Amino acid sequence: MNTVPFDTDNEKIVTGALRPKDAATLVLVKRESDGLRVLMGKRHGGMAFMANKYVFPGGRMDPGDARIAVGGDLKPHVLEKLTRHVSPQKARGLALAAIRETFEEAGVLVGQKTDIKPRTKTEAWKRFFEHGVVPRLDRLEMIARAITPPNRTRRFDARFFMASGDEIAHVLKANDNDELLTPCWVTLEEARVLDLPSITRRVLDEVELRADDGPDVSRPVPFFRFRRNQASLDYL
Repeated sequence: MNTVPFDTDNEKIVTGALRPKDAATLVLVKRESDGLRVLMGKRHGGMAFMANKYVFPGGRMDPGDARIAVGGDLKPHVLEKLTRHVSPQKARGLALAAIRETFEEAGVLVGQKTDIKPRTKTEAWKRFFEHGVVPRLDRLEMIARAITPPNRTRRFDARFFMASGDEIAHVLKANDNDELLTPCWVTLEEARVLDLPSITRRVLDEVELRADDGPDVSRPVPFFRFRRNQASLDYL
């Protein structure tokens, strides 16, 4: 275990530690003539958590995410890292949550085109499937995990996934929401001068390392959390 700095991002302190909620984030990456670009957006100023910060699309896992029967299987090395602390069903649900949140927040559908419309009772997934796309979990890599520090107004146990921009099957023409505003593709250099949460900066570093090193299934996944009120970094 290594001790690392962990910026609290000026979130309001509350008395008593809230239990973190399972969450997932998707980092979409594409390489262009000016370098690597990632999909980011600015959170609404009225949000209680990370207001006005630039982040990757993501959010809390919904119960319906673990009930979706499509999407294929996670890669074995991704599933192995995810299931160290959760069941295989929840692991799939987390990956699907990252894809769903990217659709809801940025209007971007990751997966493949299909003529089959899967059945679901979850409204968000119904809207997703209306566009003739089904997710592809085998195209995701897990690149980080982070738990929000104790005594914050919101706490999440977030898993960060990464996928190529080539896996985008459809993009909505317009997306109106109250969380992530003006989604845009930015270079890593452009991203680093934005108002970012500290964990987002850490994940950007991981994205850059993985892009430089190429695919490596043995690469450890950083796990940022607090232990005994001290920021720590472990590896999965």
